[in-house]
Amino acid sequence: MFKYLYTTIFALFGFSTIATAQGIAQEVGIIFGPVSFQSDYGERNNFDTTVGNTGFGVGIVHFINFSANNNRESFFTEHFKVRSELSFNTTKLEHFGQWVDREKEKGLVKHLQAMHGSSTLVNLGAQLEFSPFMKIHDFENTVGSFSPYISLGFQVSYYSTKVDSRLGQLGLPATTFPKYLTPSDGRQHGFSSENGVVLSGTLGIGGHLKIAPMSDLMVEVRYQGYASDWVDGLNPNKDLYKENKRNDSQVWLNVGYIYYLEF
Repeated sequence: MFKYLYTTIFALFGFSTIATAQGIAQEVGIIFGPVSFQSDYGERNNFDTTVGNTGFGVGIVHFINFSANNNRESFFTEHFKVRSELSFNTTKLEHFGQWVDREKEKGLVKHLQAMHGSSTLVNLGAQLEFSPFMKIHDFENTVGSFSPYISLGFQVSYYSTKVDSRLGQLGLPATTFPKYLTPSDGRQHGFSSENGVVLSGTLGIGGHLKIAPMSDLMVEVRYQGYASDWVDGLNPNKDLYKENKRNDSQVWLNVGYIYYLEF
């Protein structure tokens, strides 16, 4: 289960060691902020779901800076950084939106309203940052400057998810909404409390603010799409319930502090 995490750790460590040997500057920092989980809980593109299923994340980051101590400027060294990251996030999950309201209006047992869960992830990965408008050298030498960037990357995540109901044990008609009783994707039901490893892709947009010669602040909005629909613990049978065709994802708004180890 952990072989993907181990492989990624060794790869990132090896890359960092090579960078150090070649005299490439490095930066470290901490990031934190709210995480909005997009899953089979609630209704997509619904305000109550977005706000209600928001958790918190924190991480440590490491940058390889190809521009510092490099007299041979090129487009790549002046506009790209490689960022590795180890982060943790957790979210409590509930059902919100029109389907919960409709079930309440019909006077049925409040299966959806009673169902709740949580998803906790430990993420390890890397991404490539591209700063299109400002050279890295110019940014480093100008306190007060702001450099926007876009990023693209991948992560390997260990997830632990739990699903429960306030009505009692899930898996019974009296406690479980009908579509979650149907077998799905090798599981007995359309829900599962489980642990696992999942790959994901990331896409972000943000910016660095130079506050001192050796330190920056940063802010970023990042989308993370998982290669599985079990990260939240729910995955109704997609052959029967077409509305649940998307895998789980999350959006993380984070802020951070970055310190330069070398110049």
